[in-house]
Amino acid sequence: MTIHAHVRLPIMALELLFHGGITMAIHKVIEVLSESEKSWEDAADRAVQDASKSLKGIKSIYLDHFQGDVKDNKIVQFRVNARITFEVEG
Repeated sequence: MTIHAHVRLPIMALELLFHGGITMAIHKVIEVLSESEKSWEDAADRAVQDASKSLKGIKSIYLDHFQGDVKDNKIVQFRVNARITFEVEG
């Protein structure tokens, strides 16, 4: 491992780093499009449920865009674009 001159870590942190005491988790982010006839919250829940079928270690969800279809002055379809973060097992 190379430590660049501009990185300044306390001696204890360097010892932990070189002796394997610090572990770093790797996370990935995927974008999921989801919809519901109930609510945006339900659409978000469905995004997590659908993603959890193929992913383990989901840590968070970030909702980016909300969209809805309107019929007779009522929202009949709720859509969200969700970014789901999960930890990569290594």
